[in-house]
Amino acid sequence: APGEFVEAVNIPRPGPQTRVRIVKLSKRFDSDITAVCGAFTLTLADDGVVTDARLAFGGMAGTPKRAAAAEAALVGLPWSVAAAEAAALALALDFTPLTDARGSATYRLVAAQNLIRRLWGEQQDPQAGALLDLEPVDG
Repeated sequence: APGEFVEAVNIPRPGPQTRVRIVKLSKRFDSDITAVCGAFTLTLADDGVVTDARLAFGGMAGTPKRAAAAEAALVGLPWSVAAAEAAALALALDFTPLTDARGSATYRLVAAQNLIRRLWGEQQDPQAGALLDLEPVDG
């Protein structure tokens, strides 16, 4: 209500089977509006099967939103290159991206798909994640 404020937000630390990743794509990393932003949370069973997937994107619609079809493409499958590819392709069902000065609709869709593919690649080489975010991706 007017005059009220949020005093605190508590976010539980993810468990050992949960992977969390957030990636921002913009021309000037710290001082620019995001062309595409992806936020990913994957929970895996001991056998590597995705038991929960939460994927959300900014810059792909009028407001940030979850990618329900991409999430559904992952749940129940082993986390693999094939699962990542299925989720990437399902993004076309989740979004009809806009075109503006930061990127075309085609650029945004391909960039978002590549963020999912990149998430898979980073899981194969955990050191790569830290290196990949040092430089912004031009859009």
